[in-house]
Amino acid sequence: MDTFALVVTIGVALFFTYTNGFHDSANAIATAVSTRALTPRAALSMAALMNLAGAFLGSGVAKTVSKGLIETPHGQSGMAILFSGLMGAIVWNLVTWYFGLPSSSSHALFGGLVGAALAGGITVIWSGVIEKVVLPMFISPLIGLVLGYLAMCVILWLFRNSNPHRAKRGFRMAQTVSASSMALGHGLQDAQKTMGVVVMALTIADLHDTNSIPTWVKISCALTLSLGTYAGGWRIMRTLGRRIIEVDPSQGFAAETTASSVMYTASFIFDAPISTTHVITSAIMGVGATKRVSAVRWGVAKNIVAGWFITMPAGAAVAAVCYWLVLLCFG
Repeated sequence: MDTFALVVTIGVALFFTYTNGFHDSANAIATAVSTRALTPRAALSMAALMNLAGAFLGSGVAKTVSKGLIETPHGQSGMAILFSGLMGAIVWNLVTWYFGLPSSSSHALFGGLVGAALAGGITVIWSGVIEKVVLPMFISPLIGLVLGYLAMCVILWLFRNSNPHRAKRGFRMAQTVSASSMALGHGLQDAQKTMGVVVMALTIADLHDTNSIPTWVKISCALTLSLGTYAGGWRIMRTLGRRIIEVDPSQGFAAETTASSVMYTASFIFDAPISTTHVITSAIMGVGATKRVSAVRWGVAKNIVAGWFITMPAGAAVAAVCYWLVLLCFG
């Protein structure tokens, strides 16, 4: 196996993780920043640290990515498939970041892997794609929407007689905890996805033949995600924090608590690689709807949801083109 191809593929995987970090940093901290619970720099520092910690909490999601979506490819073409799948995800991340659209880095990666596998003649495990990716893609936002609405209703009832100024100050403090929990869940989910791809690359190169994840892979993916998170994703942060609804501290707390709960459940119980973007965005919509349905800017929400549906096909298309270009250039 060409060592150069392995090194390049791992390098591209880590760069994808970096783009994932700055693309999805808004997931954890947008509401905390918009409500002034945390300053932007403090929020990014916290998110980077918690992403780093979350990456070491489990390995179920990584195993799903490395074993459950496509058959492990072999040889030089196999490495080209991984490279192309990652490039498809990176391109989509950069496009959506530029337009401030909170799309899913996770589904861009899954789409990229499936598109490159189809272009390279590798078997796609469609049952795994449907059960672990497609169904959670539809179910987790619905759960986030409903639970966000219910959580906010409970908060409104419990604090119905509270002093508004004191309650707002208390929820600002509580948001430091809920945002930290959200960032920890993001690290748990998203760092593991790249770990799974790196393990696939090592398996193709005959340098790894077990289900375990090497420690250096965990550390490098965790650090790269944290660095990307610290770089920040201000464009997307504005969309989540201001453009869907004007979030207040209690709404931010409810949305973050809901989203992190869904992520932990998906990670530890189902080993399902869900999208943190989908969950937090739908939770924000749910808490906003308790004020009044018109409080949610549904036009913005519609554009975001449309982006969710085209993410996997777009990542797959870019990855397939990239694979054909690799074949054309390197045979």
